[in-house]
Amino acid sequence: MMKRLKTIAYVALSAIVLTGCQEEQKVDFQTAKVERGNIQNSITATGTIEPVTSVTVGTQVSGIVSHLYVDYNSVVKKGQVIAELDRTNLTSELNTAKANLSSAQSTLNYEQANFNRYQTLFDKGLVSADEYESARLSYLKAKESVTTARETVQRAQTNLGYATITSPIDGVVLSKSVEEGQTVAASFNTPELFTIAQDLTDMRVIADIDEADIGGVLEGQRVSFTVDAFPEDRFEGHVTQVRQQATTTSNVVTYEVVISAPNADLKLKPGLTANVTIYTLEKNDVLTVPAKALRFMPNEALLQKGQTIEDVQSPLKVWTREGDVFKAHAVETGTTNGITTEIVGGVAEGTEVLVDFQIESGEEAGGQQATNPFMPRPRNNRQNNQKK
Repeated sequence: MMKRLKTIAYVALSAIVLTGCQEEQKVDFQTAKVERGNIQNSITATGTIEPVTSVTVGTQVSGIVSHLYVDYNSVVKKGQVIAELDRTNLTSELNTAKANLSSAQSTLNYEQANFNRYQTLFDKGLVSADEYESARLSYLKAKESVTTARETVQRAQTNLGYATITSPIDGVVLSKSVEEGQTVAASFNTPELFTIAQDLTDMRVIADIDEADIGGVLEGQRVSFTVDAFPEDRFEGHVTQVRQQATTTSNVVTYEVVISAPNADLKLKPGLTANVTIYTLEKNDVLTVPAKALRFMPNEALLQKGQTIEDVQSPLKVWTREGDVFKAHAVETGTTNGITTEIVGGVAEGTEVLVDFQIESGEEAGGQQATNPFMPRPRNNRQNNQKK
């Protein structure tokens, strides 16, 4: 019973205080204009600039580098000789293979003549079948030996051709890994001699995008980026590929995104770090309002004398104040970035819509916000009241 009386007293006191506040309160409503603008959302990342096409040039044969015809930054054409290996051993191998071929061909000629003779004698019944088959087998083996020797000669000629190293593409030499007189060994791995970039006016950025952001990245999205070498310049590109393979580093999962980077003035150099901004959302020249305008709702408890509300049945609406009337307007929404929202219909461009309100004390000229009487006050104030 005592608890119920306390509750009734508390409600009564609340009503008295709220009534008193409502009589003195002044509500300041904040507005914003419906205007045309751009809605954007973006993510940031870092990446590395590299050529779109680069080829590592190696050698398939071992030997000593006898001549180098290019250096760093040399411009080369497809098929141009860029290096040569010593040909001494390769030429010797070719000569040996040719000698073996000649010997095999001589053996074949003898075995073929011998087989023809045995075939004639066998047809006349002068030799046994075993002797005939033995001669035939020797002839077939000699024929296969010639084929093997001819392939060996072909391989030796090819290896000799590998001693002359040519550029596979038109481009620019980015790196050189050998010097004249150095020995290269092509046993299990192809030795790297040069790296050639095809076209430095067509670069790309490989950016690492966090797993939390990768869902919003799509091919074709606009990208802008900067590099520390030219901090005042902003470069433009677009997303050309979103790679599916994930990379995990220190428990952080990232995905590689390929971004085009036109480089007509050759400012961008391979290896530069790019600070990338990917615009995952872009819509230009649309009617917009602050997103909080769609969450605003006038409260009857805040209305002053003579003020009324005209509502509409719609899940999405904005409010305007026309004199003493708060009027709702049904709208449809489009793109939003959480701060600004596109609206379609309902209100015209330039209309002032309500977005928020602030309660001020009517007695205070400075317009300070009214305090809640049920909020705890500072310790000093409580002690002063108790002394009083």
